[in-house]
Amino acid sequence: MRTLICGSLAFDNIMVFRGRFREHILPEQIHILNVAFLVPELRRNFGGCAGNIAYNLKLLGSDPLVMATVGDDAPAYYERLDSLGLSPDCVRRVPGTLTAQAFITTDLDDNQITAFHPGAMNQSHRNRVEDAGAIGLGIVSPDGKDGMQQHAAQFAEREIPFIFDPGQGLPLFSGPELAAIIERASYLTVNDYEAKLLSERTGWSIGELAERVDALIVTLGGEGSVIHADGATYTIPAVRPRAIVDPTGCGDAHRAGLLYGIGQQWDWHATGQLASVMGSIKIESRGGQNHALDRGAIAERYRKAFGEHPW
Repeated sequence: MRTLICGSLAFDNIMVFRGRFREHILPEQIHILNVAFLVPELRRNFGGCAGNIAYNLKLLGSDPLVMATVGDDAPAYYERLDSLGLSPDCVRRVPGTLTAQAFITTDLDDNQITAFHPGAMNQSHRNRVEDAGAIGLGIVSPDGKDGMQQHAAQFAEREIPFIFDPGQGLPLFSGPELAAIIERASYLTVNDYEAKLLSERTGWSIGELAERVDALIVTLGGEGSVIHADGATYTIPAVRPRAIVDPTGCGDAHRAGLLYGIGQQWDWHATGQLASVMGSIKIESRGGQNHALDRGAIAERYRKAFGEHPW
């Protein structure tokens, strides 16, 4: 089945400060903060949740469809999609805006200062799920708030199962707004911190959240994940990476593994294990889309971690 990825396309501008923020930020002067950092290293990566998820699904041999909004600076991203064999048919260009962009400055202690400009992402509600044609599965990942709400409703109206992945967009929603989307979703995935925040906002315990969807997936970073489904709890171990280089996009790689397993109708053990493999592969490379294993290599990594792979 073809999967529709609703979410952001973004440029990630990564800058490295060859010093330590704490040596330049005086606590007693924080009320008049005015600092500048020389950043001799600058990388511009292709990112955004939808772009990262689709990239990983493509590695697995799927043909996902990206639904996102971009700005006047998008030609480079269109070229990127074309080079990956990803259709731009549901990527809307919004004149007079810029594509969503993150500006991340990291110091030698791995502290980060991040600024994020949503740009065209705030117009995501102009896209409609029905414009994507025949879709069997979907995901609502972090995007403009109105777009996330409307796409969830549109998936539900068309009876298309979808994952709700609030991610960094979670603080945008009130408890009742989150509850409304969860009631429509087939699957819900959050990290452990987001799970606690979601429980606080909705008033629902983890068990009550799990009762409202076919599966609740809670990721635990280096400890793996827990999947609550079918009245059971599945503990999925993490896969040890060959190196820990950059966690950017690991969650998106994990989501791609979930989507692939769900689309192939695998059991939850196999689905969760593939998601762990994908997250492990991603963390070994910088950026959200710079790991380049093919499907055969991914299958071999799965086999080494968990035994015979399911495909």
